[in-house]
Amino acid sequence: MLKPVITATALMALAGASFAYAEHGFGGDRGFGDGGPRAEQRHRLSAGDISAFADARIAALKAGLQLTPDQSKNWPPFEQAVRDLVQLRIQRAQARQADEQQQQQPATPFERLSQRADNMAKTGAALKKIADAGTPLYQNLNDDQKNRFTTLARMLRPHHGMRGGHEHGWRDGRRELSHFS
Repeated sequence: MLKPVITATALMALAGASFAYAEHGFGGDRGFGDGGPRAEQRHRLSAGDISAFADARIAALKAGLQLTPDQSKNWPPFEQAVRDLVQLRIQRAQARQADEQQQQQPATPFERLSQRADNMAKTGAALKKIADAGTPLYQNLNDDQKNRFTTLARMLRPHHGMRGGHEHGWRDGRRELSHFS
């Protein structure tokens, strides 16, 4: 007799907890059509954060490669090319934040498409610069260093949730950046 009562009480508690979680976890300021901020807007990194994380990732890649003095000669152009891509990302994040503060969005789908195309072209040029600068560096690495490069270079791409928001041009570029490793 006691067993069914305990089971029913436990089920009621679970149902009540699930309902409370659903109400508070998926409503309120969660951004599901209620006018609240979306998750990608709440967790954006500042320009300083983006730069600091990029510095750390670049330093980790260089340290992990353990470059010889001869190999180190090829590092500066590669590092600069990566930093240029990071700077492009920072500029886009700042422009996006300014547009949001002014509540400006491209008016038509074709303006958004044009903006995306411009972003992709800039990202493509930055990725080409990384490929051109990274080729001599990579060719002078030994097999162990090449294996470490492949693993460590994945750190150069922003992690999910740390992109500074939804940005088509960088997302497309990030996908390509991961392929140079």
